[in-house]
Amino acid sequence: MKVLVIRFSSIGDIVLTTPVVRCIKQQHPDYQVHYLTKITFAPLLAYNPYIDKLHYLHGNLNEVIQELKKEKFDVVIDLHNNLRTLRVKLALGAKSYAFNKLNKEKWLLTNFKINILPDESIVERYLETVRPLNVRNDGKGLDYFLPPDKKITNDDLPMSHWGGYVGFVIGGSCFTRRLPAEQWKKLCALVPYPIVLMGGPEELNAGIEISATDNIKIYNSCGKFNINESAELVKYARVIVTNDTGLMHISAAFKKPIISIWGNNSPDMGMFPYYGNNNLKERIAPQLMIMETKGLRCHPCSKIGFSKCPKGHFKCMNDLNMNIIAEQLIRYWQKDGAK
Repeated sequence: MKVLVIRFSSIGDIVLTTPVVRCIKQQHPDYQVHYLTKITFAPLLAYNPYIDKLHYLHGNLNEVIQELKKEKFDVVIDLHNNLRTLRVKLALGAKSYAFNKLNKEKWLLTNFKINILPDESIVERYLETVRPLNVRNDGKGLDYFLPPDKKITNDDLPMSHWGGYVGFVIGGSCFTRRLPAEQWKKLCALVPYPIVLMGGPEELNAGIEISATDNIKIYNSCGKFNINESAELVKYARVIVTNDTGLMHISAAFKKPIISIWGNNSPDMGMFPYYGNNNLKERIAPQLMIMETKGLRCHPCSKIGFSKCPKGHFKCMNDLNMNIIAEQLIRYWQKDGAK
């Protein structure tokens, strides 16, 4: 059996699909598992041992389709479920299964604050897609595989951080999913441990602003490392505090203690950190703390995000209590040190 799994983007969404490819391959070792994604996200999957072959979208979808036709797939597992994946499925003519995006339920939550979403990770819905292949959730959570030949060393970090550090992931895909710099500054002042700020080049200036409050305790790594190098920084952090972004899910793949910060969107949509079988109400992960401002009539306002707060006050982020986050962070740090 030759299986094609499709997820074009983005970092977090792709990491959340890793249980699917692992479960297919481990439960059916004779299956060939192929994966189609955008070329931009190749580093996320390049070292995954459960994928037999990777295919990349890098411009013309028709060219990719012609390449895929040569493979003669038996089944297509569509974990993106959009017009482009529909084109791929129609062109290949193989049996296909697509995951349920629950767009109606998300629309009700963001527009009328009516929550009928299931209390489960999106990973559970991804795995429902492969039930017809007799594939079940193994409960092992997410995967992330680093390149074997490139490693972060002490030389990449200041000596003050060699004994351990907290990772603060300050990035996010849009403004309303990012904790403001002033809030990060407050949190940094409350934390008694070395801190590494993590993010891409677009977070460089925010990182400079935040780290300027204490250049000894706070190291700004934003824009200095590629995605796999940043993932390794996450792997060696004692605790991660993070916006809803790709490195949050990579942190969960490494089973790190996580304090997960939510702005305009909601973890109820299923994109919270996933360790294997946890949800938000009945099976709460002890290494996870969700931080969101409850009781706002405008929250959540979008399943994606905005370039500015639609109401102008940004209370979902500005009203978050940094003292509570610092207290939980210290507990996680001390528990990790007691191991």
